[in-house]
Amino acid sequence: MWDVLEGDCLDVLARLAADGNQFDACVTDPPYHLTSTVKRFGAANAAPAQFGTDGAFARASKGFMGRQWDGGDTSFRPETWRRVWDVLKPGAYVVVFGGSRTYGRLQVAIEGAGFITHPMIGWLFGQGFPKAHRLECPDAEGFRYGLQSLKPALEPIYMGQKPMHGTGTENWLAHGCGALNINACRIEAADKTPAPVGHYSAAKIGTIGHTGIRDGSADHLGRWPANLIHDGSDEVMEAFAAYGEGRARGNIGSSKGGGGMYGHGACTNDFGAGDSGSAARFFYCAKATKSDRAGSAHPTVKPLALMRYLTRLITPPGGVVIDPFAGSGTTLQAAVEEGFCAVGIEREAEYVADIRRRMAAFPS
Repeated sequence: MWDVLEGDCLDVLARLAADGNQFDACVTDPPYHLTSTVKRFGAANAAPAQFGTDGAFARASKGFMGRQWDGGDTSFRPETWRRVWDVLKPGAYVVVFGGSRTYGRLQVAIEGAGFITHPMIGWLFGQGFPKAHRLECPDAEGFRYGLQSLKPALEPIYMGQKPMHGTGTENWLAHGCGALNINACRIEAADKTPAPVGHYSAAKIGTIGHTGIRDGSADHLGRWPANLIHDGSDEVMEAFAAYGEGRARGNIGSSKGGGGMYGHGACTNDFGAGDSGSAARFFYCAKATKSDRAGSAHPTVKPLALMRYLTRLITPPGGVVIDPFAGSGTTLQAAVEEGFCAVGIEREAEYVADIRRRMAAFPS
């Protein structure tokens, strides 16, 4: 079951809180507010802003990729996240995508609302492009400047939690949430057999990355999920040390096979029965594909596999997920496909229509 509510998230969340609604988890991708010139040059009555002939200030004043909704500071205001707090059960988790330049302000705002911060999740990808400027002077070849002089390859994902009532067990018994679903997010071992106590399962590569499980009685369940995910691109794969022969993309889905993740999707197990290969195989999720976009023109669509994983990680069985910045609706689809209910809030009518079209095949 799902629903999308059109309107400003602050207003809609206030109505939901007044009606006594309580959700088990929040998974959302809010505006990153990537420009600092919106406030100075982006007002509706402002004169056109230009710098030289490139119009850089004019473009920036319109927000990310010219989207006005990326301007402002909604994500950086504690009151925004306090509204989210008001509709969550005690112990409920939030996972929130952030920009690599603006993540600090996002975290401070969410903490300011009262959430307890957990270690961030890092999503690595190889498809980003630098936007550096050359120095127009002699003897400076190879030097660049600008806010994105380095190639972007990391997107931080905030993970936090509304404080629990009592212990974790007491909170779970009283409210039905407050713990991560570790077993549902483990990375399946290739041979599915336990390893001797004191050794890592399947990969047989010693203590690489501390991603394995030392308890032999639990090894057959797979590797413990980590706070690192990547897109499966060659560039990222090559940054990981290789062990044994071949590079591994099996067990966690193929970047060429539709964006699988942690056991979901097509496999290209090219590292042999010994499960050797790159350590990168433990952290895979592809970037958004055409099918993930579902016809939406939204500029920041996230891959469905990633949203399914995050939703599965923090939502208890039978839980209800809230997404106050629903965008193209991938969180709603991910939640429903994982067996949860979901409510999305979206201000832009264009994207509300995208969500309804995306979700038409699912019961509302």
